Amino acid sequence: MRMSENCARCLYRKQEKRTDHKECLAKMKELLDHRPEDATSPYMLYLFDQVYEQYVGKKESYEEIKKQYNDLVLSMEDEIRKQIEAAEEPLKTALFLARIGNYIDFGAMAQVDSDIFLELFSKVQISESDEITYQSFLDQCSKAETFLLLADNCGEIVLDKLLVEQLKKRFPELKVAVMVRGGEVLNDATKEDAVYVGMDQVAEVVSNGKPVPGTVYELLSEEAKELLDHADVILSKGQGNYESLSNQGRHIFFTFLCKCDQFTERFGVPELTGMFVEEC
Repeated sequence: MRMSENCARCLYRKQEKRTDHKECLAKMKELLDHRPEDATSPYMLYLFDQVYEQYVGKKESYEEIKKQYNDLVLSMEDEIRKQIEAAEEPLKTALFLARIGNYIDFGAMAQVDSDIFLELFSKVQISESDEITYQSFLDQCSKAETFLLLADNCGEIVLDKLLVEQLKKRFPELKVAVMVRGGEVLNDATKEDAVYVGMDQVAEVVSNGKPVPGTVYELLSEEAKELLDHADVILSKGQGNYESLSNQGRHIFFTFLCKCDQFTERFGVPELTGMFVEEC
């Protein structure tokens, strides 16, 4: 998903809020103005972080925020699991509850509000389009041997774990891997975060190799490329993964909440609308 000019301006404004270092901002603007045609927001943010560390110093830590939201959702885990298991279709319920976790995004959101996040659990909506995509998702999983989940944020990854649990119950022969960020970036989940919430107990956890807030193929480790290239079914969580992987000719199921103008305009929906789309 190529960056629009509005998206580029928004990215730069966020950097201006991050620092007032003139040389740093000038370098970032230069990179943005001369970006490749296929540049995506996650790729540009990766470059911006490198510039920030060069001119300003170590980038901001989200360690406390990540722990806060992992702990919040872990405190809800047993209750949510009971809700899922009591549902008529536990896997479907787990899938759309996991989508709610995509709200916890300190990159796309101007402000993350715990109360709004909790309210979303009482407003789960499954559209007709969601249902159609879900049936295709089931069909693809029923034929698959390997499944790759591309994770996004902390907190969200606890709900992803509950999704993986139901996926393995529905398709017990499916070999499941979960790909996380290769280093600290925003509040995105790393391997350490995945282990903290117990994801490693239900799936193989793999690093994507770099601190990029998305899945930029050229920056992936060889192990990550191998997984992405050969997974029978891929479920991608979050806007950053969509931006960096859409329109590449891969068969991927994408799910996320639309949290910024680029996405609400792209899909013609209000803010925080949940999407579940299949791209072939």
